[in-house]
Amino acid sequence: PAPGPWDLMSVALSLVGMIGVVYAIKDLAAHGASWEVAVAGIGGAVALRWFVRRQLKLPDPLLDMRLFHHRGFSGAVLADLLTILGLSGLVFFLSQFLQLVQGRGPLEAGLAELPAAVGAVTCGLIAGQAARRFTVRFVVSAGLAAVGVALAAVTFVHQETGYPLIGLLLLVVGIGAGFAFTVTSDVILSSVPKEHAGSASAVSETAYELGAALGIALLGSIVTGVYQDFVTPHGVPAGAAAAAHESLGGAVEAAHGLPAEQAHALVSAAQDSFVDGLHIAAGIGAVVLIATAAAAWFLLRGQALEEEIEHP
Repeated sequence: PAPGPWDLMSVALSLVGMIGVVYAIKDLAAHGASWEVAVAGIGGAVALRWFVRRQLKLPDPLLDMRLFHHRGFSGAVLADLLTILGLSGLVFFLSQFLQLVQGRGPLEAGLAELPAAVGAVTCGLIAGQAARRFTVRFVVSAGLAAVGVALAAVTFVHQETGYPLIGLLLLVVGIGAGFAFTVTSDVILSSVPKEHAGSASAVSETAYELGAALGIALLGSIVTGVYQDFVTPHGVPAGAAAAAHESLGGAVEAAHGLPAEQAHALVSAAQDSFVDGLHIAAGIGAVVLIATAAAAWFLLRGQALEEEIEHP
C-alpha cells in the first residue's frame, strides 16, 4: 500500500556489478586473463558489495537483504538460484547438442525436450501433497538430488546416444525441478512476515533471473573454453578455422564451403570438443546441485508449508 522510493543509485550499482562480473567471466573464457578482465571483475565485485551494504542501510531497500536473516528463506532462495544456475546452462547447450551434434531440426530438438516440461508440470501439481506427507526439506532435497544425478548422467551422453536415454534424463530433471521449485516458492513466502511478502517475492524472482544469467555465463564459459582447444584438421583455411573456433554453429557453417573430406574432419573435431565441454559443464552442474541438496536439507530443517503454519 505504501511502496518506498525507487533508488537510482542501487539500480546503477546492481547493473555495474552484474555486467562487470559476467563480462569478466565470459572474456576470461574466450580470450584468457588480461588487465581488462581483472578491472571488470574486481570493479563488478566492489559494486555488488557496495549494493548489498546500501540495501542494508536504506529504510526502503530496492532488494531487502534483511530477509536473508530467516534461515528457511535463505535456504529456499539459495536452492532456487543454484538449481536454475545448473539447469540453464544445460538446457542452453543441450539444445545445441541435439541440433548440431545429433543433427535434429529445430522443431524436433524442441519437442525432444518436452519430457522436462511434462515432469515439471506434473510434479508441481502434487508437490504440496508430497511435502505434507513427508517433509519440506525431504521433498526439496530429493528434487535437487534428482536433478544433480541427471546432470551427472549427462557426462556419459555422446553423439550416438539414443533418444530414450536423453528423454529419460530430461524427465528426471523435470520431476526434480517440479518438486523443488514448487515447494521452495511456498517456503519463500511462508518464512517471512506477511507484510514482507512482496519483497520476498521480488527476491525470489531475482534469484531465478540471476541464476539463469550466471548459469549461462559460468557453464557457457566452461563449454566455450574447452571447445576452443580442439585442433584444426590439416588443410583447413585460416578463415574457416577461425570461424570454427568461435562456436559449434560457426564450425558447421564454415564446413559448407570446404571439400567433403575437410568439412567432415572439421565438423567431427568441433563436435567432439563440444561434447567434451558439455560433459565437464554437466559434471560441475551435478556437483553444485548435489551440494545444494545437502545444504537445503540443513537450511530447511523444521520448515513447513504456509497452510500448515496457519492451520497446524
